[in-house]
Amino acid sequence: MTASGPPPGPEPQAARPGPRHGPGTRPLLTVAAVCVALFTAAAVTVSVRHGVPLAPERAAVHWSAAHHGEPLRSIARVLTATGTGTVPYLLAVLAGLLAGRDARGRLRAVGCAVLVLAVGQAIRYGLMEWLARPRPPALDWAGPASGYAFPSGHATTSALAAGILAWGIARRIGPVRARTWWAVLAVWAAGVGLTRVYLAVHWPGDVVGGWLLAATLLCLALLLEPLAVPRTRPGNARPTNS
Repeated sequence: MTASGPPPGPEPQAARPGPRHGPGTRPLLTVAAVCVALFTAAAVTVSVRHGVPLAPERAAVHWSAAHHGEPLRSIARVLTATGTGTVPYLLAVLAGLLAGRDARGRLRAVGCAVLVLAVGQAIRYGLMEWLARPRPPALDWAGPASGYAFPSGHATTSALAAGILAWGIARRIGPVRARTWWAVLAVWAAGVGLTRVYLAVHWPGDVVGGWLLAATLLCLALLLEPLAVPRTRPGNARPTNS
């Protein structure tokens, strides 16, 4: 009679990682790398040309200056005003309030959201002063502007604020249900950037540079998110370990 071992039982299953509600590390790094490469190319082009616009940029501003009629001009001025000042910071605060699940979590999320926006603006300002690209001729302006041109402050700030609020909404209701809001925010940020060209206060490359810079900073912020704000499941007040 041979010795028999213990009766076979169910094979152990490997522990499954918890659900993730945001993009993985590799896609974020890829997008950030592409945006950095494109932004660097644009910045180098601006630098070696000493700010002189490309022919398509000049044509776009000339077209805009010739089409500053009403009511488009007034609409553009109202929309462009939302891309700077207090509005982006209010959106960042709202994002933090949506992302947090209790008083402490909301305070922490608000602080992180506002910090990302403030750091992004500081980086943009430093690059703008360093590259010192002149704006289009002031005679063509149809709205207020100050400082140098590249990258556009309104384009950078509105894109950052839109991305931050999209993050807060996704943490509250989940990425699938947040897609409609993402589309609305993307349209708003794109509209703010386009008004800068329509009002002839920026070259198109300034706006594209602002969008690329904002996209890079948002990707980096998402990579650091688990260190700053614990992940939560939509509708669940307890953080996950994913």
